[in-house]
Formats: sequence, C-alpha cells, structure tokens
Amino acid sequence: MQVKRFTFRKKERLCRKKYIRELFEKGSSFFLFPFKILYLIHTHTDVANLQILISVSKKHHKKAVDRNLLKRRIREAYRINKHILEINPDKNIFFAYIYVGGEVLPFNQIELKLKQALIRLKYILGTEVA
Repeated sequence: MQVKRFTFRKKERLCRKKYIRELFEKGSSFFLFPFKILYLIHTHTDVANLQILISVSKKHHKKAVDRNLLKRRIREAYRINKHILEINPDKNIFFAYIYVGGEVLPFNQIELKLKQALIRLKYILGTEVA
C-alpha cells in the first residue's frame, strides 16, 4: 500500500516568467468565486506534471499581511487536496489561482472553493485531452 504524501515542493510552483506569460496569453480560464482559475496544457517536457501559480491582488488587499495570509491558506488547501487532480503522467499542466475576493475568507471556505475548483478543472481537463 502506497502512502499519500501531502507535499508542495518547489518544482510544483510556476516560477519561470516565460511559462507565466504563456499561461496568461494562451491559457483558458473559468471563474469560481473567490477564484479566477487559468489553465494551460503544455508540451514542455522539462517541467513537473502540474505547476501552480497563486496570486492575490494588491488592488483588493492593500496590506501585505492579508495577501500573505491568503496565499498561505490557498497553498495549504491546495497541498491537502491536490490528489483530486490526479492526471496522466504524460500530461503537463500550468494553472493559476487568482484570488479576486474583497475580504479575507477563513481557511475552511477557501478549502471548500478550492476543492470545487479542482473537481471542475479535473472534469475540464478530462474532456479536453481525452
């Protein structure tokens, strides 16, 4: 029996400007309050299977403390629930969670919405790539 590891490593984060630009220019998106989710199926073989970008707008959250708190909560919710988005190892996907809500939501609400977004993303990716 294989034990599930709930990790969120550096290689799972979308950091390269080239890939981020590509995601925003060529990617598709959907909205599930308080998130806007962008995703792109890519062909780069030098990257991890799933790479995620988390963004919280300075326009809506002026204090860095609030932005960092939201990013920590989103990262933690993703780390715990990323197993929902089990995909074929030969598929590579970039995706971004952009927090557009105006208030700082508690962790349980963020986790619930993130789960819903992952399920929706799994459905969308399953129909697009199949």
